[in-house]
Amino acid sequence: MTNGNLAPMAEKKISRKNKAIINDNEPLIPKTHQEKTDAGFDDFNGASFSGAVFNLSTTIIGAGIMSLPATLKELGMVPGLVAITLMAFLTEKSIEFMIRFSRAENLTSYGGLMGDAFGKYGKALLQICVIINNIGVLIVYMIIIGDVLSGTSSGGDHHSGILEEWFGIHWWTSRTFVLLLTTLLVFAPLVTFKRIDSLRFTSAISVVLAVVFLVIAVGIAVVKIISGGIGMPRLFPVITDIESFFKLFTVVPVLVTAYICHYNVHSIDNELEDSSQMHGVVRTALTLCSSVYLMTSFVGYLLFGEGTLDDVLANFDTDLGIPFSSVLNDIVRLSYAAHLMLVFPVVFYPLRINIDGLLFPKSKLLVLDNLRFASITISLIGIIFLGASFIPSIWDAFQFTGATAAVCVGFIFPAAITLRDQNNLATKQDKVISVIMIILAVFSNAVAIYSDAFA
Repeated sequence: MTNGNLAPMAEKKISRKNKAIINDNEPLIPKTHQEKTDAGFDDFNGASFSGAVFNLSTTIIGAGIMSLPATLKELGMVPGLVAITLMAFLTEKSIEFMIRFSRAENLTSYGGLMGDAFGKYGKALLQICVIINNIGVLIVYMIIIGDVLSGTSSGGDHHSGILEEWFGIHWWTSRTFVLLLTTLLVFAPLVTFKRIDSLRFTSAISVVLAVVFLVIAVGIAVVKIISGGIGMPRLFPVITDIESFFKLFTVVPVLVTAYICHYNVHSIDNELEDSSQMHGVVRTALTLCSSVYLMTSFVGYLLFGEGTLDDVLANFDTDLGIPFSSVLNDIVRLSYAAHLMLVFPVVFYPLRINIDGLLFPKSKLLVLDNLRFASITISLIGIIFLGASFIPSIWDAFQFTGATAAVCVGFIFPAAITLRDQNNLATKQDKVISVIMIILAVFSNAVAIYSDAFA
C-alpha cells in the first residue's frame, strides 16, 4: 500500500519538473540534471525547507517594514495591528490559491498560471504588474539605503545620514555617489546569480539582520518604558471629517506592499527538494514575517509617536534619551541598510525573469544566453538607480506601486484565477473569499489613490 501511494507522487513530481523545460513559462533555471549539466551548473538536488523559508521571508521582509509604524500613526495602535494581522491571513490564502491551481495544471510559474486562466493577455498583464511592482520596491530599497547613509530631507526637516554624521558633508558622502558605489560593489555582484537558491545564505543573513534591528528597537523601548520616557500611544484614529476618513485608506497600499512575495513563490517551489513542503514554507515564512512586522510597528510607533516618519529608520538620528544612544542608532540603521542590500537580489530575480518573458517570449532560456542576461541586468540596475536618485520619499513610491501593481499581483489575480476555476477545484468558501478579496482590494486602493490625489 505504501509503495503504491509513493509511486504516483514521484511520477507527478518528475512530470512537473519536466514540463518546466518545454513550457515557455519556465523558471529561469532548468530543472533536470541534464539541462543543468549542459548549462554548466554544478549538481543541485533541490533546495532545503529552511533555505526556501529564508528566501521567501527575505522576499516579504523588505522596505515595507519601515513604513509600517507610520501606518499605526494613521490608524491608531489597535486597528493598525489588526490590519497587519489580517493582511497576513489574506496573503496566506491568496498563495494557497496559486499553489493549488498550479498543481492541478502542472504549471511552474505565475505567468503560466495567469496564461492558463486568461490567455496570453492575462500572462502579459501579470508580467507588467510584477515589473512595475518590483522596480518600485527596489527603488524604495535604494531610497532607504540613501536615507540611512547620506540623510534625507523628504519630511521637511533634514535627517542626517550615518556618513554625514561621521565624516561631515563631502562629495563622497552625497546620496548619488553613495548609491552608485553601493550599486557597483554590492548589488552588481549579487544579481549575477542565476539560481535563486544560491542566495539562501545571504537571505539567512538578511533575516538575522532584520531580527537584530528588531531586538535593539525592543530593547530601547523597554528601557524607555522603565525610565518613564514613553507616553501612552494613540489607540484609535482621529476622524474629524470626510478627508481624515479617506486618509485612513492611504495605508492600504503600504500594507499590501509589505506582504507581496507572490512573484517568487513558483521560483522557490520549483527548486524545493520536496514540493509537498511548499505550504509549510509559506506558513512558516508568513508567521515569522508577521511577527516581526507586528513587533516593529508596535515598537516604532511606541518610540516616536506622532513624530513617526514615513521611513522610521530616519527617526533614529536623534538622542533617544538612553545611554549609548548614538551607537544604538547607528547599529539599528546600519543593520537594516545591510538587510536591504541582501534582499535586493531576491526581489531582482523575478523582475529579470518577467522582463525577459515579456520582451523575449520565444527566445531560448535566459540562463543560456549570457549577452541577453547581462543586457537585461545592466539596464534594470540603471533604471532603478535613476529612480532612486529622483524620487524623494518611500511613501510616494509605496502609494503608486501598492495601489496599482502590487494589489493586482498579491490579491486580485489569485482571486480572479480562483473564480475562473477551470478545473472545479474551488469551494464555495474559496469563491466567497475571492470576491471579498477583490472588493476590498479595488475599493480600498481606489480610495487611497483618490485621497493621495486630493491631498
